[in-house]
Amino acid sequence: MSGLLLVTGASRGIGAACARLAAQRGYAVGVNYVADTSAAERVCADVRAAGAEAIALKADVANEDEVLAMFAAIDARGLPLAGLVNNAGVVGTVAPFTAYTRARLERTFAVNVLGAFLVAREALKRMVTTGGGQGGAIVNVSSAAARIGSPNEFIDYAASKGAIDALTLGLAKEFGTQGVRVNAVRPGIIDTEIHASAGAPDRVARFAAAVPLARAGSVEEVARTILWLLSDEASYVTGALLDVAGGR
Repeated sequence: MSGLLLVTGASRGIGAACARLAAQRGYAVGVNYVADTSAAERVCADVRAAGAEAIALKADVANEDEVLAMFAAIDARGLPLAGLVNNAGVVGTVAPFTAYTRARLERTFAVNVLGAFLVAREALKRMVTTGGGQGGAIVNVSSAAARIGSPNEFIDYAASKGAIDALTLGLAKEFGTQGVRVNAVRPGIIDTEIHASAGAPDRVARFAAAVPLARAGSVEEVARTILWLLSDEASYVTGALLDVAGGR
């Protein structure tokens, strides 16, 4: 695979797993992160150890100026953009709906929705064959929360991921004739640090028993699904919302 794969939120969790696997599949990897430079550099080191080029790209996806600067840095490297994993996201602490503050809601939707839209917009400008790009694929990271609703926990996060599902369907239909496939994965209970950041470090253990496969998923399992959707093996797949949730 030639060209660069941009992975947002790539310093940890699903994003980091995607970056590492993408390097093994022959991509140069753009490792986007918002704050943890040392974590991003560790991911970049793993990418380079796999024989691939890595670019650390510090940018808050909710900030349009920073998104534009990130893509300018990609352009400056001269590598064609082959794909995007639109993964960056945040979640508030577990709380009842009536406790949500305006600040929480604004940050959730700024990163999870506005950020995903801005990054997809700039990626598509560079990827579409009608604009001189080589085509490619986008995988948006949604969540099973979009169809469950996450009551008593984070309805705002679930709603933001519902917007990602709609974004996926719209982009797939608009850009299918311009060389770009667009799909989404909807992870379920995945063993990452996001649960601890939401104030519920025991959440994986509590919910795993309700999963038909009777366990949480791993970030590597989600990453393998994402890399499949990016690959030519999924050449006739677009507009799909693919659950990676163990049957839950």
